[in-house]
Amino acid sequence: MSDWAYQSATAMARAIRERRIGCVELLDLHLERVGRHNTQLNAIIALDTDRARSRAREADAASARGESWGPLHGVPMTVKEAFDVASLPTTWGVPALRDNVASANATVVDALLEAGAIIFGKTNVPLLIGDWQTFNAIHGTTNNPWDLARTPGGSSGGAAAALAAGMSALELGSDIGASIRNPAHYCGVYGHKPSFGIVPQHGHWIPGAHAPLDILVCGPLARSAEDLALALDLIVGPEPFDRRAWTIRLPRPRKAALGEFRIALILDDPNCAVDREVTDRIQAIADAAARAGARVDDKARPRTDTLRAHTLYLQLLRGATGALLGDEAYAQSRAKAAQLAPGDQSYGARVLRAVSQEHRAWYAAHEECQALRAAWAAFFEDYDVVLCPVAASAAFPHDQKRERPDRRIIVNGREEDYNAQLYWAGIASLPNLPGTAAPAGRTPRGLPVGVQIVGPYLDDHTTIEFARLLAQVTEGFVPPPGYR
Repeated sequence: MSDWAYQSATAMARAIRERRIGCVELLDLHLERVGRHNTQLNAIIALDTDRARSRAREADAASARGESWGPLHGVPMTVKEAFDVASLPTTWGVPALRDNVASANATVVDALLEAGAIIFGKTNVPLLIGDWQTFNAIHGTTNNPWDLARTPGGSSGGAAAALAAGMSALELGSDIGASIRNPAHYCGVYGHKPSFGIVPQHGHWIPGAHAPLDILVCGPLARSAEDLALALDLIVGPEPFDRRAWTIRLPRPRKAALGEFRIALILDDPNCAVDREVTDRIQAIADAAARAGARVDDKARPRTDTLRAHTLYLQLLRGATGALLGDEAYAQSRAKAAQLAPGDQSYGARVLRAVSQEHRAWYAAHEECQALRAAWAAFFEDYDVVLCPVAASAAFPHDQKRERPDRRIIVNGREEDYNAQLYWAGIASLPNLPGTAAPAGRTPRGLPVGVQIVGPYLDDHTTIEFARLLAQVTEGFVPPPGYR
């Protein structure tokens, strides 16, 4: 029975349709695993057991009548805590919001329910969903199932840990600074950051806010690329206000076989050093694709200034996330920014300037970003995907004593700036491109490594299909030791 926990969501749905397993049976299997593993992982921080079991019974009854609710009929899953699920808490890890309970579902949550999913819980996030570690004062620390002393990533860290440990079949996350891609990389699962603007953010907001955030996207995490493609098609659509007139129909994949792809390989950049344990695995992925017949070019680059692109990304990213600050925190940031030395280009200084920037400055950066998008569009006339790192290293040990601007990580035996890794997040986020994180093997110490697959704007199914085809010549997802 335990083998069911590591089937893909697609395979589970097929087994339910074929009456090889029941919906209640499958839900109970996952709940049993939550009871067995979640104490040490702390990935799932809210359960909705009674309502989920009632819905699973209804799903079984519908199956008995020959009815199907949709492609996820009876599949048990969890969602990131930042999404509203009626009657469950939405706090974003903010202590002042400890008692906030959602009164309605996020748009994407409704889409998954309409497809037949059984949502039985929510997964942990960092404070204000703003870190590559997952801990907060309400729900505590989430651990990586590959090594409990290490981070599972963030901000969808609980989501990736739950998937890797076989406690959930499918997950819903969000990404503005690699918050889907980073946990997928650290935990050895799949994650997809959609093209900006194709998945509604309605109901994914800190309580009291109602406007979609610039750069941020909502997307799936899973244990297979097939599941990413299925879930993405279910949640793609306009925001509720636009639904009367707008529709979104994504193009199908550019290529049908791994050997047909034109690949640009980017393993390093002056903005962020990358550990050889990571680049070796990505190089191996590129080599496997080349052996399958793909054309791989490790010199190809879009005509962009990467330092300037990274600067723009930090300005727009922290301008967006800074909008979530309360009045007092915003006033403090403005006061501190005014006291900065003109030449101070530290990460903390950049954040303060971005948080307090005037709209004219934001607009100028946004205008410059459009030129960057055009450069990427021209580049993708000659290439189908870019393969590059998700982050600078594999999962690192928990570090909660230092504030984010002061943190360091070890890369190639040297201490490096923790925040420099935002460069690899921005390579897809700033130009609004789709980015899929897929398993690329493990380091000599046995930690997962992911490869980031970046593609043309709106060609989301191309990057996901590349990840699917890649699993034919690599291991794909592998369960962490001790969780079989």
